[in-house]
Amino acid sequence: MDSEGARVARDWLAERGVTPVDGAWVRLTAEGDEEPLSANDVAHEWTDKALEDPDLDNAGRVRVALGLLDLLDQYAVAMYLKVTPLDPATEHLLWQAFRDRLEHPDSAEPVTYALWVDWFEDPASVETAFAEVVVGLDELAEGPLRRARRVLVVSGPVPWRLKHDLYRRAAGTPALHEALFHGLRGSLHDVYGDLDREAALDLLAGLDLPEERVAVLRGDLRAS
Repeated sequence: MDSEGARVARDWLAERGVTPVDGAWVRLTAEGDEEPLSANDVAHEWTDKALEDPDLDNAGRVRVALGLLDLLDQYAVAMYLKVTPLDPATEHLLWQAFRDRLEHPDSAEPVTYALWVDWFEDPASVETAFAEVVVGLDELAEGPLRRARRVLVVSGPVPWRLKHDLYRRAAGTPALHEALFHGLRGSLHDVYGDLDREAALDLLAGLDLPEERVAVLRGDLRAS
């Protein structure tokens, strides 16, 4: 994802001898050699360094890390952001960046995966995380509609009391029926999935999807 943040992160890496070459990355060693690196290597080695950079303030550190997320498109960046203590101002930067990425046509997989396995599975963070990524979804224009789809698909671990309203609204929006189906299935089958079976059956009955797919999930929901 080419963004201003990505350009900031690229410059920050270049100052430390890490540069892109032919779709990969290299680091200039003390001996003057070029050491090849994958995007995942860069994410693991440099995200925590960015988040601890003594030459930057809190907001600057988070901006570089978010730029690394755009630049590298790696889950590891989002993972480090999850475990880094943030003050309210930098939390705002994080969630705005996540919402922007969830609405962008480019890949949002590092963010959606992080939401699923880190933020939504953690009882200490799920309420805040879910509220932040669904805020402003009342008007489902193209970008918010894309965000709603992506959140629904990974919402299985979110407590039913938090997501039921979004699910009901999605059931009334045919463009979200496929994503809602994935959300209902994850709510049932994810390790930390959560749902109300009767309410889920009611929602499932209203989805405009092939009956053979709906029937399988209906059977699973009715099973003891």
